[in-house]
Amino acid sequence: MSQQTVRQFSEVSEGESLPPRSIPVTRAHLVHYAGASGDRNVIHWDERTAQAVGLPDVIAHGMWTMGAAVQVVSDWVGDAGRIVDYGTRFTKPVPVPHDGGTSIDVAGVVRSLDEANRQATVELTVTCGDDKVLGRCRAVVQLG
Repeated sequence: MSQQTVRQFSEVSEGESLPPRSIPVTRAHLVHYAGASGDRNVIHWDERTAQAVGLPDVIAHGMWTMGAAVQVVSDWVGDAGRIVDYGTRFTKPVPVPHDGGTSIDVAGVVRSLDEANRQATVELTVTCGDDKVLGRCRAVVQLG
């Protein structure tokens, strides 16, 4: 098992882009997440119920979406334990069709650096198709 190197403060600059990623989500992901999280809300697995409450289809769990998106930051900084703060607003659902699922696209940029604390604030843009699904999505990371 290889150990990732923790990103150093001297290697980071404001405006730096993180490597973007497209993250697939299928109904199987939702079933596994429901079991792991205990969130078994019917809107995450039954399209009739989801549509009856006004949703376009089964939707991904918001916390799954949030967790999948922050993986981009975790990989970039080199250690998930270096994320000291993370927050977002859920702006639109992520519909997950039965056949083939969908994906979320995650891009990040370093918005600010705090030299005294050796921290960086990363802003993520998270979309599904043309919809921005997370808003004000920011992580603060402790750099080496």
